[in-house]
Amino acid sequence: MQRVAEAPATAPAPTDGRRSRWTEHRRARREDLVGAAVEAVRLAGSEFSVDDVARSAGVSKTVIYRYFGDKDELIDAVLDRISQAVLLPRLLGELTGDRGDDRAQLRAVIAAFVSLIEDEPALYRFAYAQAGRTGRADLVAATEHAVATALGGLLTQRLTDAERPADGAMTWAYGVVGMVQLATHWWSAARTVPAADLVDQLTALADGGLGTLLPPRS
Repeated sequence: MQRVAEAPATAPAPTDGRRSRWTEHRRARREDLVGAAVEAVRLAGSEFSVDDVARSAGVSKTVIYRYFGDKDELIDAVLDRISQAVLLPRLLGELTGDRGDDRAQLRAVIAAFVSLIEDEPALYRFAYAQAGRTGRADLVAATEHAVATALGGLLTQRLTDAERPADGAMTWAYGVVGMVQLATHWWSAARTVPAADLVDQLTALADGGLGTLLPPRS
């Protein structure tokens, strides 16, 4: 019988290196422009324009619109950068740090939030000005949710370890975060007391409540 020749194995299609390089270049360029937009907010305030971003980046407005469909898309990217690079690292870092004392840990988180307003007033005002935009990113709500979720997880674990009901943990977490956020926002405009006093006052209120609800540290 005539032997049928085996078909040669099909070689895998070569990857398009140019496409991947272009994708990475576009991603990096977009990140650079977001950084320039953050600086524009710091300099021009919450009403920054695309012209401000272009000047900060040293490019034309046309270049900005190659990477962002409109200003709203750019604003969303700026809000995400503020959240991921400025707000959450500092707040969650303090929240998860173990100081061995509940009051000290609460004070550290509250102080971190107040110091953010002191250090980055323009970014804070910008983030708050965007809160509640219909169909768009809400950095204030997202940050509150992230911090409250993390705090609620810690409270739940603390109660569970002590074999106590944990059904109130998320309620207390959102209550504390909401209290701190609203009071601090009011203070950011009123400035009725020094920042250190504000931190002490909010710490006393938060610790006074949670101190009666949580079991002692083991």
